Amino acid sequence: MLLALPSCRQTDRFRLPRECRVVTPAASTVLPFSSGGQRLAVVTGGAGFLGSHLCERLVADDWRVIALDNLSTGCATNLDRLRASPRFEFVRHDVTQPLPGTIGGAHRLFNLACPASPHKYQRIPVQTTLSSVVGIWQLLALAEQTGARVLQASSSEVYGDPLEHPQAETYRGHVNPIGPRACYDEGKRCAETLCFAYHLERSVAIRIARIFNTYGPRLSSDDGRVVSNFIMQALRGEPLTVYGDGRQTRTFCYVDDTIDALYRLMNAEIEGPLNIGSPIEYTVVELAEIVLRLTASRSRIEYRALPADDPQRRCPDIARTRRHLDWQPKVNLEDGLRETIGYMRTQVAAA
Repeated sequence: MLLALPSCRQTDRFRLPRECRVVTPAASTVLPFSSGGQRLAVVTGGAGFLGSHLCERLVADDWRVIALDNLSTGCATNLDRLRASPRFEFVRHDVTQPLPGTIGGAHRLFNLACPASPHKYQRIPVQTTLSSVVGIWQLLALAEQTGARVLQASSSEVYGDPLEHPQAETYRGHVNPIGPRACYDEGKRCAETLCFAYHLERSVAIRIARIFNTYGPRLSSDDGRVVSNFIMQALRGEPLTVYGDGRQTRTFCYVDDTIDALYRLMNAEIEGPLNIGSPIEYTVVELAEIVLRLTASRSRIEYRALPADDPQRRCPDIARTRRHLDWQPKVNLEDGLRETIGYMRTQVAAA
């Protein structure tokens, strides 16, 4: 059954109509899903930025897809292109609660459920930590019963403010376990630990992707991270806010490239972790100048104090990913920014 998806603003939290609410069976109940012989994939966080793009990729490749999302930071309108597909179903659900029994027949479980925006997850640190840890624990327990393969969308945040550059998967990180970002950083680290614990002790098939900065259409306009901040400020004629001196570096991978890597990793014969991101660094000031030029904005750059635990340099070593997935980013930064700016112009116009 395809659920009706109401429209919403990016920041809305709303209730679905009564006929769309889902009754969640007990956690121990696993009901085989009748997918008509089709492969079935479940995407938690499926209404989010990355999750919605991943759902589209899976449906396009003939998978039947169930997307789970509590819509706390995701938005149902991200799934507009999938409304009419008979191979897609949306279930409003919080992964910290017992999982719906209808996903028990899934062959692939993609776990993307967790707030990823610092200014959002720092407002709900308990929920953020639980969504990372309890969510993946429940999916791993399900996979142990059913034989499904699980992909954990981890993060470059597991490296913290790194002392090694670029960051290879062997680097253990430099993280503050009780700082303002710890609910996200440590949640992702613990999720990786659980994945390997289930793999080593209980033979669950796992894949771990450490995702670096990704941008593109459907990135929330109030995401609070540098790409969305700069574009929205430039389009509104507001000063572009640069924290610190702007010489800290980031890398930026277009969403289509990131989704392609996740898809390849799920189907590859390697557990990971593998870094997924662009290896090309830009300073924050360089990004601001590019955005100003592409938007033809007259906004100025405004400097503010650097937030606590904000990393100075962040760049993935993707040699292992290239080798195992035959993958590297294809979309250059300016082309990807043009697509993202076009999307965000529509958001500003609709506001």
